[in-house]
Amino acid sequence: MAQLRRDYEKFKQLDTEIIVVGPEKAEAFRDYWAKEDLPFTGLPDPEHRVLKLYGQEVKLFKLGRLPAQMLIDKSGKVRFVHYGHSMADIPENREIIGLMETQTS
Repeated sequence: MAQLRRDYEKFKQLDTEIIVVGPEKAEAFRDYWAKEDLPFTGLPDPEHRVLKLYGQEVKLFKLGRLPAQMLIDKSGKVRFVHYGHSMADIPENREIIGLMETQTS
């Protein structure tokens, strides 16, 4: 999430809302958001409802959810999906921002 925070202003300039969905319960999620002072939206999903809607995987031997990133346009159409194989498998912000710029031009 530090990566998203670092380029948050670039995302805002592209009229983009960042929503991070996590497995924690609402109270733990709220506490983490307050402690880290994150500028974007956090959505607790302890029952994996959102996870199931978008096909995010859970691997117990890898300590839970695998990373997934999606670009969803304002009409609700999914424009890009990346399912990571580990927590190290997350696209760089510049890659995501580049995709967004090509779709808006």
